[in-house]
Amino acid sequence: MKRGLCAVVLCLALLMFPLRALSAETGSPIPLIFDTDIGNDCDDVLALGMIHSLQTRNRCRLVAVTITKDHDQCAPFVDAVNTFYGRGEIPIGVCRSGVTPQQSRFTTLVSEKQGDGDRYPHDLRSGRDAAEAVAVLRRALAAEVDGSVVIVQVGFSTNLVNLLKSGADDISPLAGRELVLRKVRLVSVMAGAFALINGQPHHEYNVVEDLVAAQTLAREWPTEIVYSGFEIGLAVPYPAVSIEQDYAYVSHHPLSESYVLYEPPPHNRPTWDLTSVLYAVFPDRGYFGLSPQGTVSVNEKGLTTFVAGANGQHRYLTLTADQQVRVTEALVQLCTEPPQQVRR
Repeated sequence: MKRGLCAVVLCLALLMFPLRALSAETGSPIPLIFDTDIGNDCDDVLALGMIHSLQTRNRCRLVAVTITKDHDQCAPFVDAVNTFYGRGEIPIGVCRSGVTPQQSRFTTLVSEKQGDGDRYPHDLRSGRDAAEAVAVLRRALAAEVDGSVVIVQVGFSTNLVNLLKSGADDISPLAGRELVLRKVRLVSVMAGAFALINGQPHHEYNVVEDLVAAQTLAREWPTEIVYSGFEIGLAVPYPAVSIEQDYAYVSHHPLSESYVLYEPPPHNRPTWDLTSVLYAVFPDRGYFGLSPQGTVSVNEKGLTTFVAGANGQHRYLTLTADQQVRVTEALVQLCTEPPQQVRR
C-alpha cells in the first residue's frame, strides 16, 4: 500500500515539472482547430477550457471552433466560453446536418443573466447567425503555414468529411482534399473503441451518430489520424472534488457549471475529449502509448477495427496504470487554470 502511494506521489511530482516549465520553452504554438459536438456531453466544455489554458501557456493557438451538434445554442455557448477566456474573436462555424438537434442540458447557460447583462457575455446570439463550418475550416487552414495545423475532432466526423468534399472557392484555389494535404499535420480524434468494454465490443457514440461520415473519414482522410478510443477516457475519470473546489476563483465558471448541469456531482465523468486534446498538443510527453501504424475501418454497425500495417496512417492511444495517474493530474491542472484576466 505504501509503495503504491509513493509511486503516485512520484508520478505527480515528475508531472508538475514539465507543466511549470512550459512558459520557459520557446517555439511557435501549434495552430489548432477544435471540431466538437459541444452540448451533448460536458467533456467537450472541459476540453475547450483546457485548450485555452494551453494557449495561455503558448503551446497552441486556437484558430477556429467548428460544431457538429445541430442546435442553435451551441455556437453562442462556445462564444461565451471563448469570451470568458478573453478570446471572443475566435471564428465559430456550424453545420446544419440535423444530427443531435436536441436541447442540451447546459448550453442554456448562455441565457442566464447577471445584473443587467449576461452571466457569460457573448456576441454571437444564435447558431443561425454563425458561419458555415466548411467555410470556417477552409479559411482557417488557408491562413496557416503548410503542414502545421492540428485538428482535434471530438464529435461527429460531419464537418471534416464535408471539408474533404469542398471545392475551390474565393478562400483557396485548392479543393478540400488538396487543402488538407497541404495544411494539416495531424487529426487527433475521440472516436471508436479499440478494447472490449465489459467484455463486449462497443458501438461508440461519435461514430454511430453520423456513421457514414465516420466511415468516410477513416477511409478517405489523407493525413495521419490518431484515435482516442472510448476505453481511454473511461479509464481517466475527472475527479468530482475538482469540480467542487477548484473553480471557485470566480463566482460563476462555465466549466464547472456545465459539468453540474450535465450531471450533478458527486460523480467522476470520463474525460474522453480531453485525452484527444492532451495528445494533440503533447504527443511526445509520454502521457499515452501508441499502437503500431495501421488502418482503422468502421463497419455498418459502427464498430471500429484496427489492422496493423506499415503503410497505414492511423494509430490509437493506449494507457498504462502509471499513465492514468499522470494524465488525470495533467487534465485537472490544465482545466482549472484561471484565465489571465482573473489571475491574482
